[in-house]
Amino acid sequence: MSLTADYGSFTDARTHLKDVLDATEQGRTVTVRRDDHLSAVVPVERLRGFFFRTVSPRVKVYREEGRTVALMESRPFASEGEDVASALADLAVPLREYAADWEDRLQHAPNHANNWALVQLIKLSSDEQLLEWLERGGE
Repeated sequence: MSLTADYGSFTDARTHLKDVLDATEQGRTVTVRRDDHLSAVVPVERLRGFFFRTVSPRVKVYREEGRTVALMESRPFASEGEDVASALADLAVPLREYAADWEDRLQHAPNHANNWALVQLIKLSSDEQLLEWLERGGE
């Protein structure tokens, strides 16, 4: 059995969709060509796990005027709460808003174009998974 499953056309992949999904579950690399574009089919949890490990949250937490502030370095996200847990949990709201804005309009802006992996991580994660990433994610 080959470690890759390459489908030379969308029609071929659609005809063999069960085989495509079975191959990804087995850990095989699956590609689908459509005209001049080549795409990979990947299980969501495997992709999310990769982003969890490789996209660094870079969160700094500090106290200010009796509140706990969580700030993502080099990114426009901040939140506050009574303690670290609530400040981190509140970061899910601006992250989700950003992911929606990125898909709608920001992905083509030069200062946001490189945030594809961050947006995918946000979109593929539950609030609990985002909190875990903020606490322990990245390299």
